[in-house]
Amino acid sequence: MSSLIAIDWSSVGIKAAQFVLSFSILVVLHEMGHFFPARWFKCRVEKFYLFFNPWFSIWKKKIGETEYGIGWVPFGGFVKISGMIDESMDKEQMKLPAEPWEFRSKPAWQRLIIMIGGVVVNILLAIVIFIGITWVWGEENLPIKNLKYGVYTDSLARTIGIKDGDNIVGIDGKKIDNFGTLEADIVLSDAKKLQIVRNGQDTDLTIPEGFSKKIIKNKKMSALIFPRCPAVVDSVTPAANFSEGRLQKGDRLISINQIPFDYLNEFVKLKKPYMDSVVSLAAIRGQDTIQVKMLINSKAVSFTFVSFPALLGTEVKEFSLVQSIPIGFKRCWQTLDRYVTSLKQLFTGKVAASDSLGSVISIGNTFPGVWDWKKFWTLTGIFSIVLAFMNILPIPALDGGHALFTIYEMITGRKPGDKFMEYAQMAGMVLLLGLMAYALGLDFWRLFK
Repeated sequence: MSSLIAIDWSSVGIKAAQFVLSFSILVVLHEMGHFFPARWFKCRVEKFYLFFNPWFSIWKKKIGETEYGIGWVPFGGFVKISGMIDESMDKEQMKLPAEPWEFRSKPAWQRLIIMIGGVVVNILLAIVIFIGITWVWGEENLPIKNLKYGVYTDSLARTIGIKDGDNIVGIDGKKIDNFGTLEADIVLSDAKKLQIVRNGQDTDLTIPEGFSKKIIKNKKMSALIFPRCPAVVDSVTPAANFSEGRLQKGDRLISINQIPFDYLNEFVKLKKPYMDSVVSLAAIRGQDTIQVKMLINSKAVSFTFVSFPALLGTEVKEFSLVQSIPIGFKRCWQTLDRYVTSLKQLFTGKVAASDSLGSVISIGNTFPGVWDWKKFWTLTGIFSIVLAFMNILPIPALDGGHALFTIYEMITGRKPGDKFMEYAQMAGMVLLLGLMAYALGLDFWRLFK
């Protein structure tokens, strides 16, 4: 019960709202990729749904021949096209003679376009999103050279010899420039050595076998390394309770109860024993050192700190709309390449499925606890690529499975029988539902753990 009370439900609500909006955009546009080609080729579309609707729908309305609705199970969406063996498993309709407006009566090339339409839309959507992000926000990087205080580490990083104050400047002899991609580069390249600058001296650190797997598992709790920076006050909130003096914007904290520190991560660690107690803080303000006394409140934020990007300095490169177009295509390809690489590591055992798989809970948790449009659209673009790739896999019940059977028909001239398609659809659905249940179970296990 106490763990439930400790949850920041406002943050959870914001994460959930961003997830639902992002997921709705992806699913609706994906299904439109099936819906419009089906209508263009004169197929009857019986249903168009966001989310699944076993037993009942949250909302539905019939317009023309199509019932539009919102289901209550947020695992996807669907369009039901007459004469197609899909998740509805409408066997009775398939027993009747094919009608001209049914999917099964259309030429193979038309059926193929209808099947891959959703994947094409998701790829185009990702490209458009990445173009838009580049045009509106540009490219923001935290150069490694700007980490003048080095990094601070978690326990996992320390196991391989990384120390607070180190700067990581290379991976397997390849120079790195952007701190933001550092951890992903280590994992996806399955790095063997890190090039470190420590106290002005260059050194190499050997990464043990299986470290990438540990990083992914550790990410459930924290990141591997963070930029180290001073504890500079950004704002003081109304919840702050001062009994002597008062902090203000720009103050740099240097001690708590006469215990000195230099960096923000040290302050965060040192203050833990003093929660809900009055403490003495020393800070540098201009040329002076000031003293304040205040309550360290465990239930409210008393003051915030200047972020490390603001303190260290990021580089933002701006682009015109025309310049953003090739960058959007490039980011789409890079996202797909990184995702395929991560799947290869999963299937080769370099990464444990129990650590990397997740359901809607894990996906929703990737969104920030505050509304951030840049982060929202970045994640939406990434998930659009993931959705496209997963759907094009040649698995029955997915778009790729239907496309594979259609291509087989186009090459051989032989159409798979309805019974075969029914059994293939059932097998694919069992596989997918089993995988979804496993991923959901992993998320619940992590939550309770």
